[in-house]
Amino acid sequence: MTEELINDLGQVSTLRVISLTSAMSYKGTKKTLPEIARELKVDGVVEGGVQREGSQVRISVQLIDARTDRPIWAHTYVRDMTSILAMQGDVAKAISDEISINENPQRQLHLAHVRPVNTEAEDLYLHGKSLLNAGDFMNAIGFFQKALESDPNSAEAHAELAECYGWMGESGHLAYPEAFSKQRSEAIRAIALDDSLSAGHVELANAAMNLEWDWATAEKEFHRALAINPSAANVHQRYAVYLERRGKLTEAIAEVERGAELDPVSAMSLRDAGFTYYFARQYDRALAFARKARTLNSNLPDDTFLLGDIYAEKSAYEKSIGEFSQLGDSPHDLGHLGNAYARAGQTSAARATISRLEKHVQTDGVGAYEIALVYAGLGEKSRAFQWLENSYKAHNEGLTNLKIDPCLDPLRSDPRFSDLVRRVGLAQ
Repeated sequence: MTEELINDLGQVSTLRVISLTSAMSYKGTKKTLPEIARELKVDGVVEGGVQREGSQVRISVQLIDARTDRPIWAHTYVRDMTSILAMQGDVAKAISDEISINENPQRQLHLAHVRPVNTEAEDLYLHGKSLLNAGDFMNAIGFFQKALESDPNSAEAHAELAECYGWMGESGHLAYPEAFSKQRSEAIRAIALDDSLSAGHVELANAAMNLEWDWATAEKEFHRALAINPSAANVHQRYAVYLERRGKLTEAIAEVERGAELDPVSAMSLRDAGFTYYFARQYDRALAFARKARTLNSNLPDDTFLLGDIYAEKSAYEKSIGEFSQLGDSPHDLGHLGNAYARAGQTSAARATISRLEKHVQTDGVGAYEIALVYAGLGEKSRAFQWLENSYKAHNEGLTNLKIDPCLDPLRSDPRFSDLVRRVGLAQ
């Protein structure tokens, strides 16, 4: 509950606030609140507890001045579950009034958009959200679908379902046309139900990038999401991905750093910053973020993937192979593993990954881009370009990374490469 309240506080101009649920890495610490606040560069902490009995919910919330460790404001709310969203808006407004925030008009609209809560759907939604945050997209999809069976008009559930499909596509676990088409349709539905929900616009932007290479629509939707909720870390992080792919790495770094500042103890924030620095060829900086993310025990597969990528670019190929070998049989994992094998001189192992990738291409159409990565690592440029062309014909999501993927650096001087960049819409 307190995590959602921070999002609802909007753009804070006079007092930076973080919820204790955002700072779980400090659980059990002996550090004082002022010490934690200095480390997180915040002025205030929202602390709260939730008790539920049947359809009744009691929420106790207090705003603490982190510099003095003294409460500024406290209140207890008791409501029926069916009015829980109204309660959330009341609490956010009370804290905003207490610290004299001029609330973002877009967020005021969202807080005013209150409807009865279906308790069964809400429980299913929260289960799905937990699984999504843990990177278990397939099982999260099931919970969001059940939540929507119970409450078809939940904009939040549609937006989260869109995010799941997007991640399934980007990770190569679902065929691109299916994944990104479903992402787009769910995002459109979320926006139709609640245009003031930033998540719907973020997912529509991602679908525009991945499904259609429609960079103009993606930019427009990201700007809309940022206008709605400029204090949402995930919006800045996903906008950074758009900027990376366009080759605007300085701007991407600024966005991802802003996301990390807004959510400084999130493994996902640290991981996203690591990827941005990786694409910017700042490998030591990327490694620092990747290692810090791993210390949070997040168990996100992308943490391992990121380390594998960084080690490969630092020519620590055995370490890279060790990281990628922990992952599964998805095309994305295999492609980068094969590239590391190739650059390490383990040609037979690299060609074995190509054979496995070809099976993925035959069964679900995913893996052509990754085969190109392996051939690039082997120095077989003609075959690499052949598979990049196959990727283009299949409208492969991997091509959105043409301008920034270090694995493709051996191909960049070839005129065929700049022509491909132009056709994907990424030429400046």
